[in-house]
Amino acid sequence: MRKADREITDVTDIEAVLRSQRVCRLGMISEGRAYVVPVNYGYDAGALYFHSSKKGKKIEALAQNPEVCFEVDADVSILTGELPCQYTTQYRSVIGFGRAVFLDDPEDKLHGLRVLMRAHDGPQQGFVPEIVAAVAVVRIDIESMTGKSLPAPAKRGG
Repeated sequence: MRKADREITDVTDIEAVLRSQRVCRLGMISEGRAYVVPVNYGYDAGALYFHSSKKGKKIEALAQNPEVCFEVDADVSILTGELPCQYTTQYRSVIGFGRAVFLDDPEDKLHGLRVLMRAHDGPQQGFVPEIVAAVAVVRIDIESMTGKSLPAPAKRGG
């Protein structure tokens, strides 16, 4: 990381960013080109979970090449300056790499859906088996991730 003073080194702090957010940007390769989509997700034990239709460009891309990159950001706001190039952005972010795994076992799918619902403060019971069978549930096994932050400057007392 070029700006080492902005690196989040504590894994607990990195996981806090992942647990605090609901949408990540998922990067993959589709037809030889970079392809990024936002997905609602849940985080649990070193993995991201999301669900999707079983058809579509994202699913086709992941089936052809399960290698992914993801990005999650939090606490984003513009910090103004007196001059145009003094503007910057306050943020916390995580960028990671991993592999997409399509979950086929009904219990694995239910676990992934519960993780997702927990992240979105939704019910974790009452899943309809036919609906669970009809959706794709994908687990991203995280292989590496880094965190970065630029907090707001300390307020000057006076």
